[in-house]
Amino acid sequence: MKKTKNVLLTAVLLWIGIQTACSQKINATLLWTTPDVLTTSESVLYDDDNKLLLVSCINGNPTDKDGNGFISQISLTGDVMLREWVTGLNAPKGMAFWGDKLYVTDIDRVVEINRSNGSIAREFPIEGASFLNDITIDTEGNIYISDSGTGKIHRIHNGIPEVWLDDENIQNPNGMNFQKNEVLIGTKTGIYGVRIEDKRIWQTIAIEGGIDGLKLYGKHDFIISDWVGHVRMVSTGDAPIMLLDLTENNMNAADMEFIEDKNLLVIPTFNDNRVAAYEISEE
Repeated sequence: MKKTKNVLLTAVLLWIGIQTACSQKINATLLWTTPDVLTTSESVLYDDDNKLLLVSCINGNPTDKDGNGFISQISLTGDVMLREWVTGLNAPKGMAFWGDKLYVTDIDRVVEINRSNGSIAREFPIEGASFLNDITIDTEGNIYISDSGTGKIHRIHNGIPEVWLDDENIQNPNGMNFQKNEVLIGTKTGIYGVRIEDKRIWQTIAIEGGIDGLKLYGKHDFIISDWVGHVRMVSTGDAPIMLLDLTENNMNAADMEFIEDKNLLVIPTFNDNRVAAYEISEE
Protein backbone atom coordinates (compact mmCIF):
# COMPACT_ATOMS: atom_id res chain seq x y z
CA MET A 1 0.00 0.00 0.00
CA LYS A 2 2.87 2.37 0.77
CA LYS A 3 4.39 1.70 -2.62
CA THR A 4 1.08 2.68 -4.22
CA LYS A 5 1.05 5.86 -2.19
CA ASN A 6 4.53 6.75 -3.37
CA VAL A 7 3.53 6.27 -7.01
CA LEU A 8 0.44 8.41 -6.58
CA LEU A 9 2.39 11.08 -4.74
CA THR A 10 5.01 11.22 -7.47
CA ALA A 11 2.43 11.36 -10.23
CA VAL A 12 0.24 13.99 -8.62
CA LEU A 13 2.82 16.20 -6.93
CA LEU A 14 5.97 15.86 -8.99
CA TRP A 15 5.36 19.26 -10.51
CA ILE A 16 3.02 21.85 -9.08
CA GLY A 17 3.14 25.38 -10.47
CA ILE A 18 1.18 28.26 -9.01
CA GLN A 19 0.83 31.73 -10.55
CA THR A 20 1.57 34.46 -8.02
CA ALA A 21 0.37 38.04 -7.91
CA CYS A 22 3.72 39.18 -9.32
CA SER A 23 3.45 36.73 -12.26
CA GLN A 24 6.04 34.34 -10.87
CA LYS A 25 5.44 30.63 -10.99
CA ILE A 26 6.31 28.69 -7.84
CA ASN A 27 7.22 25.06 -8.45
CA ALA A 28 7.31 22.33 -5.79
CA THR A 29 9.11 19.29 -7.16
CA LEU A 30 9.18 16.06 -5.20
CA LEU A 31 12.77 14.93 -4.59
CA TRP A 32 12.44 12.01 -2.19
CA THR A 33 10.49 10.37 0.58
CA THR A 34 11.84 8.34 3.47
CA PRO A 35 10.71 4.82 4.30
CA ASP A 36 7.64 4.72 6.56
CA VAL A 37 9.65 4.09 9.75
CA LEU A 38 9.43 7.61 11.23
CA THR A 39 6.41 6.77 13.32
CA THR A 40 4.02 9.70 13.73
CA SER A 41 6.58 12.18 12.37
CA GLU A 42 5.64 15.61 13.72
CA SER A 43 8.47 18.11 13.19
CA VAL A 44 11.64 18.51 11.10
CA LEU A 45 14.66 20.65 12.00
CA TYR A 46 17.76 21.27 9.91
CA ASP A 47 21.09 20.78 11.67
CA ASP A 48 23.38 23.03 9.65
CA ASP A 49 26.49 22.06 11.65
CA ASN A 50 26.18 18.39 10.76
CA LYS A 51 24.32 18.81 7.46
CA LEU A 52 21.44 16.53 8.41
CA LEU A 53 17.79 16.63 9.43
CA LEU A 54 16.23 15.82 12.78
CA VAL A 55 12.71 14.40 12.94
CA SER A 56 10.62 14.27 16.10
CA CYS A 57 8.51 11.11 16.15
CA ILE A 58 5.60 10.84 18.58
CA ASN A 59 5.28 7.09 17.97
CA GLY A 60 1.84 6.96 19.56
CA ASN A 61 -0.82 9.33 20.82
CA PRO A 62 0.20 13.05 20.92
CA THR A 63 -0.96 13.37 24.54
CA ASP A 64 0.21 10.06 26.03
CA LYS A 65 3.12 9.98 28.47
CA ASP A 66 4.21 6.57 27.28
CA GLY A 67 7.96 7.01 26.82
CA ASN A 68 7.68 5.86 23.19
CA GLY A 69 8.75 9.10 21.53
CA PHE A 70 12.09 9.51 19.78
CA ILE A 71 14.10 11.78 17.50
CA SER A 72 15.62 10.49 14.27
CA GLN A 73 18.54 11.65 12.15
CA ILE A 74 18.09 11.56 8.39
CA SER A 75 20.32 12.72 5.55
CA LEU A 76 19.54 15.53 3.11
CA THR A 77 18.81 12.84 0.54
CA GLY A 78 16.25 11.01 2.68
CA ASP A 79 18.33 8.18 4.12
CA VAL A 80 17.47 7.24 7.70
CA MET A 81 20.87 7.51 9.39
CA LEU A 82 19.79 6.81 12.96
CA ARG A 83 16.15 6.07 13.66
CA GLU A 84 16.37 6.46 17.44
CA TRP A 85 19.04 9.08 18.03
CA VAL A 86 17.19 10.39 21.12
CA THR A 87 14.89 8.14 23.15
CA GLY A 88 13.03 8.44 26.45
CA LEU A 89 10.56 11.07 25.21
CA ASN A 90 6.78 10.91 25.36
CA ALA A 91 5.31 12.83 22.42
CA PRO A 92 8.05 15.13 21.07
CA LYS A 93 6.94 17.91 18.74
CA GLY A 94 8.64 21.28 18.07
CA MET A 95 12.45 21.56 18.14
CA ALA A 96 14.98 24.40 18.23
CA PHE A 97 18.74 24.78 18.70
CA TRP A 98 20.61 27.06 21.08
CA GLY A 99 24.37 26.60 21.17
CA ASP A 100 25.27 22.98 21.84
CA LYS A 101 21.75 22.13 23.01
CA LEU A 102 18.57 20.99 21.32
CA TYR A 103 15.25 21.92 22.94
CA VAL A 104 12.13 19.83 22.33
CA THR A 105 8.54 20.22 23.50
CA ASP A 106 7.09 17.12 25.13
CA ILE A 107 3.43 17.54 26.22
CA ASP A 108 3.98 19.54 29.45
CA ARG A 109 7.74 19.87 29.57
CA VAL A 110 10.64 21.12 27.47
CA VAL A 111 13.54 18.70 27.20
CA GLU A 112 17.14 19.90 26.80
CA ILE A 113 19.31 17.50 24.77
CA ASN A 114 23.06 17.44 24.17
CA ARG A 115 23.70 17.87 20.45
CA SER A 116 26.98 15.98 20.68
CA ASN A 117 25.50 12.60 21.62
CA GLY A 118 21.70 12.88 21.87
CA SER A 119 21.58 12.42 25.65
CA ILE A 120 18.99 14.22 27.75
CA ALA A 121 20.69 16.93 29.84
CA ARG A 122 17.72 18.29 31.78
CA GLU A 123 14.02 19.05 31.55
CA PHE A 124 11.83 22.04 32.30
CA PRO A 125 8.33 21.18 33.60
CA ILE A 126 5.84 23.81 32.42
CA GLU A 127 3.20 24.32 35.10
CA GLY A 128 -0.37 24.27 33.79
CA ALA A 129 0.63 23.21 30.26
CA SER A 130 -1.49 20.63 28.44
CA PHE A 131 -0.29 20.46 24.80
CA LEU A 132 3.05 22.15 24.24
CA ASN A 133 3.59 22.29 20.51
CA ASP A 134 6.13 24.47 18.72
CA ILE A 135 9.19 26.30 20.01
CA THR A 136 11.46 29.17 18.98
CA ILE A 137 14.45 30.91 20.58
CA ASP A 138 15.47 34.58 20.41
CA THR A 139 18.98 36.01 20.14
CA GLU A 140 19.32 36.17 23.93
CA GLY A 141 18.54 32.48 24.40
CA ASN A 142 14.99 32.97 25.68
CA ILE A 143 12.81 30.01 24.71
CA TYR A 144 9.20 30.58 23.60
CA ILE A 145 6.71 27.71 23.51
CA SER A 146 3.14 27.53 22.20
CA ASP A 147 0.54 25.60 24.16
CA SER A 148 -2.21 24.62 21.76
CA GLY A 149 -4.26 23.26 24.64
CA THR A 150 -4.45 26.37 26.84
CA GLY A 151 -3.78 29.09 24.25
CA LYS A 152 -0.86 30.44 26.26
CA ILE A 153 2.68 31.22 25.16
CA HIS A 154 5.27 30.16 27.71
CA ARG A 155 8.84 31.38 28.00
CA ILE A 156 11.93 29.95 29.65
CA HIS A 157 13.99 32.92 30.80
CA ASN A 158 17.29 32.36 32.60
CA GLY A 159 16.28 28.74 33.10
CA ILE A 160 12.93 29.60 34.71
CA PRO A 161 9.61 28.81 32.95
CA GLU A 162 6.87 31.44 33.00
CA VAL A 163 3.66 32.39 31.21
CA TRP A 164 4.82 35.01 28.74
CA LEU A 165 1.57 35.73 26.89
CA ASP A 166 -2.08 34.99 27.56
CA ASP A 167 -4.19 36.94 25.08
CA GLU A 168 -7.64 36.26 23.63
CA ASN A 169 -6.39 37.04 20.10
CA ILE A 170 -4.06 34.05 20.24
CA GLN A 171 -6.37 31.11 19.52
CA ASN A 172 -4.97 27.59 19.25
CA PRO A 173 -1.36 28.75 18.89
CA ASN A 174 0.99 26.33 17.17
CA GLY A 175 3.74 27.35 14.71
CA MET A 176 6.38 29.70 16.15
CA ASN A 177 9.13 31.73 14.51
CA PHE A 178 11.46 34.38 15.93
CA GLN A 179 12.32 37.23 13.56
CA LYS A 180 14.35 40.29 14.61
CA ASN A 181 12.57 41.73 17.65
CA GLU A 182 9.32 39.81 17.51
CA VAL A 183 7.85 36.36 17.97
CA LEU A 184 5.57 35.22 15.16
CA ILE A 185 2.75 32.88 16.15
CA GLY A 186 0.59 30.77 13.87
CA THR A 187 -2.97 30.58 15.18
CA LYS A 188 -6.45 29.47 14.22
CA THR A 189 -7.08 32.83 12.53
CA GLY A 190 -3.69 33.64 11.02
CA ILE A 191 -0.20 34.85 11.87
CA TYR A 192 0.31 37.26 14.76
CA GLY A 193 3.42 39.20 15.60
CA VAL A 194 4.30 39.92 19.22
CA ARG A 195 6.99 42.49 19.93
CA ILE A 196 9.30 41.17 22.62
CA GLU A 197 10.00 44.57 24.15
CA ASP A 198 6.42 45.38 25.20
CA LYS A 199 4.30 42.42 23.97
CA ARG A 200 2.44 44.61 21.49
CA ILE A 201 0.32 42.29 19.30
CA TRP A 202 -0.80 42.71 15.71
CA GLN A 203 -2.18 40.40 13.06
CA THR A 204 0.33 40.07 10.25
CA ILE A 205 -1.71 37.79 7.98
CA ALA A 206 -5.33 36.67 8.34
CA ILE A 207 -5.99 33.09 7.26
CA GLU A 208 -8.30 30.42 8.62
CA GLY A 209 -7.56 26.77 9.28
CA GLY A 210 -4.70 26.67 11.75
CA ILE A 211 -0.95 26.90 11.19
CA ASP A 212 1.38 24.05 12.10
CA GLY A 213 4.64 24.90 10.34
CA LEU A 214 5.60 28.58 9.99
CA LYS A 215 8.71 29.46 7.97
CA LEU A 216 9.97 32.68 6.42
CA TYR A 217 10.33 32.68 2.63
CA GLY A 218 12.42 35.54 1.32
CA LYS A 219 12.05 38.78 3.26
CA HIS A 220 8.28 39.16 3.51
CA ASP A 221 6.52 35.92 2.59
CA PHE A 222 5.85 32.80 4.61
CA ILE A 223 5.38 29.13 3.91
CA ILE A 224 2.80 27.63 6.23
CA SER A 225 1.47 24.11 6.67
CA ASP A 226 -1.61 22.77 8.34
CA TRP A 227 -1.89 19.34 9.84
CA VAL A 228 -4.69 18.37 7.44
CA GLY A 229 -2.24 18.35 4.51
CA HIS A 230 -2.04 21.80 2.91
CA VAL A 231 1.15 23.80 2.34
CA ARG A 232 0.64 27.40 1.27
CA MET A 233 2.60 30.53 0.48
CA VAL A 234 1.17 33.59 2.25
CA SER A 235 2.06 37.27 2.30
CA THR A 236 0.49 40.50 3.48
CA GLY A 237 -2.20 41.78 1.16
CA ASP A 238 -2.14 38.81 -1.25
CA ALA A 239 -4.33 35.75 -1.50
CA PRO A 240 -2.78 32.50 -0.21
CA ILE A 241 -1.07 30.32 -2.82
CA MET A 242 -1.46 26.57 -2.54
CA LEU A 243 1.92 24.92 -3.00
CA LEU A 244 0.95 21.37 -2.06
CA ASP A 245 -2.28 19.58 -1.28
CA LEU A 246 -1.52 16.21 0.26
CA THR A 247 -5.07 15.49 1.36
CA GLU A 248 -5.89 13.45 -1.76
CA ASN A 249 -3.19 11.01 -0.68
CA ASN A 250 -4.40 10.97 2.94
CA MET A 251 -1.15 12.57 4.06
CA ASN A 252 -0.71 15.22 6.72
CA ALA A 253 1.61 18.22 6.61
CA ALA A 254 2.88 18.85 10.12
CA ASP A 255 5.69 21.15 11.29
CA MET A 256 7.86 21.38 8.17
CA GLU A 257 11.34 22.81 7.64
CA PHE A 258 12.46 25.15 4.85
CA ILE A 259 16.18 25.40 4.09
CA GLU A 260 16.45 28.62 2.13
CA ASP A 261 19.94 28.27 0.68
CA LYS A 262 19.01 24.83 -0.67
CA ASN A 263 15.43 25.74 -1.67
CA LEU A 264 14.46 22.58 0.16
CA LEU A 265 11.06 22.12 1.81
CA VAL A 266 10.89 19.08 4.10
CA ILE A 267 7.50 17.90 5.37
CA PRO A 268 6.75 15.36 8.11
CA THR A 269 3.63 13.41 7.10
CA PHE A 270 2.52 12.45 10.64
CA ASN A 271 0.15 9.48 10.28
CA ASP A 272 1.91 8.44 7.07
CA ASN A 273 5.10 7.91 9.14
CA ARG A 274 7.46 9.48 6.62
CA VAL A 275 9.20 12.69 5.61
CA ALA A 276 8.91 14.08 2.08
CA ALA A 277 11.24 16.66 0.53
CA TYR A 278 10.49 19.11 -2.30
CA GLU A 279 12.61 21.54 -4.25
CA ILE A 280 11.04 25.02 -4.35
CA SER A 281 11.82 27.08 -7.45
CA GLU A 282 10.54 30.21 -9.16
CA GLU A 283 10.13 31.03 -12.85
